[in-house]
Amino acid sequence: MGNMEGMAKILIGTGAIIVLLGFVFLAFSKLGAAGFRLPGDIYVRKGNFTFYFPLVTCILISLVLTLILNMIGRR
Repeated sequence: MGNMEGMAKILIGTGAIIVLLGFVFLAFSKLGAAGFRLPGDIYVRKGNFTFYFPLVTCILISLVLTLILNMIGRR
């Protein structure tokens, strides 16, 4: 398999995953689950100012993606 073929397959796979995630988010929004917050996420509301930083959510997503990519990368 040439270098370009491998890159093409990776890009197609990544695109397919993004499309599937788009459908999942669309389905969740139709069901009324617009978003989620985990305990530990930073949320500050003062007057007309709102600040939200999903700290724990970012850590959780990072751990899950690290595990998945390590399983895929090992052959």
